[in-house]
Amino acid sequence: MSASPSAAATAKSPLGAFTPELFASHLASVAALPAWWLDRKRAAYEKFAALPFPKRGDEAWRFSSTATLTLDDFALLSATNVPLAPLPVAHAANLTFVNNTALRGATSVSQLPAGVIVTTLAEAAVKHADLLKAHFMAQPPKLGSDKFAALHTAFVGDGAFIYVPRGIEIPAPILVQHIAAGAGAAVFPHTLVIAEENSKVTVVDTFASDSPPVTGHSSLGERQLAVGANDLYAAHGAQLTYIGTQAWSRDTLSFQFNSTVVRRDARVQSLNLHLGARQARHESLSQLQAPGAFSEMLALTVADARQEFDQRTLQIHQAPNTKSDLLYKNALRDQAKTIFSGLIVVDPDAQKTDAYQSNRNLMLSEEAEASSLPGLEIQANDVRCTHGATSSRIDPEQEFYLQSRGIAKSAADELLTFGFFEEVLNRLASDELHEALRVLIQTQFKQGPRD
Repeated sequence: MSASPSAAATAKSPLGAFTPELFASHLASVAALPAWWLDRKRAAYEKFAALPFPKRGDEAWRFSSTATLTLDDFALLSATNVPLAPLPVAHAANLTFVNNTALRGATSVSQLPAGVIVTTLAEAAVKHADLLKAHFMAQPPKLGSDKFAALHTAFVGDGAFIYVPRGIEIPAPILVQHIAAGAGAAVFPHTLVIAEENSKVTVVDTFASDSPPVTGHSSLGERQLAVGANDLYAAHGAQLTYIGTQAWSRDTLSFQFNSTVVRRDARVQSLNLHLGARQARHESLSQLQAPGAFSEMLALTVADARQEFDQRTLQIHQAPNTKSDLLYKNALRDQAKTIFSGLIVVDPDAQKTDAYQSNRNLMLSEEAEASSLPGLEIQANDVRCTHGATSSRIDPEQEFYLQSRGIAKSAADELLTFGFFEEVLNRLASDELHEALRVLIQTQFKQGPRD
């Protein structure tokens, strides 16, 4: 039986399970990789060990349950054979990782145009070192999770490396699957995407545990730790679509760091779907670095039981005539909790900025809690920036209408939630991906009541 959050907090230590001995063992397991890669890991571990755990009084962790953050009782487990269930969409290539290790038999890159690279970080460290050095965790964390970002860099075992050359368009998505297997497993998923000038690519990241809750029961699944990151780089004129779906076990502690860089006339659309984990923190940084850059930041969350989803975002406009559009929607049931803290920053030279930020919460329970902290920091005088947040209960008339037609309350809530989410799902150009995400969301409503 896993420890309760209160018991775990009592046993909290600055390093948890990630002791110098475990780090030395990890370094030995990747000793064949280049020296520069190992040096980065050493520097990251030193930073991780030196930084304190966040405290509730820290502004970047306002409203978060910091007392339940603990790194004790986790381990780097070996890869095992687990059932694989990639998103059911046609794809150009796929990579699968179990417990930080690439499964060679689950990899396919046969339908890619010449010059496209879909490989592992370990292989890229040897064969594509310059690209990896330039883009791997290139943007320092700015949203409060420096300690956990350093932990990720120190212990990342492997991940996806995707490179699309100039002018190449890939019509079908590239799928990446990250799986945590076994009680106490610690995983460090990473996906790096480089889209060169005027290229076009869609990448779908899925994050899941091998032991999802049993339908209709209150099973939490195994206690696990996931500390993941992705780097998205869109060069001039590139079009990059990124979709991340998170369905860790319901007793997982999860951190995910998204970093996006958008260059001249490039477009990046990212959509993150949050379903799993006991406590999940998601940080998303988007930097618009040249005129004409556009970043669309979307997220959907279904929170129930006592789940906590902590969402922190930063849109930085660093050049004139750039645009960003953020829309985060959360549906909350039971005693679930969500936190949204977002900031739009407009640099002095970023005139003609057009920035939008909206967080909307649908409260399906009287006991659910949603906290929203949108913000602006504008240093230019010719801009259009808007932000806002809303929290509202489900419309009782709509619910009554559905129930009067013989639809159970749970099914009525599901239908109304999909209506609430459709504004985001409709922004996807692919009907196939739209439907695949709808199916994933439905699984959350079919799990039944939980403790």
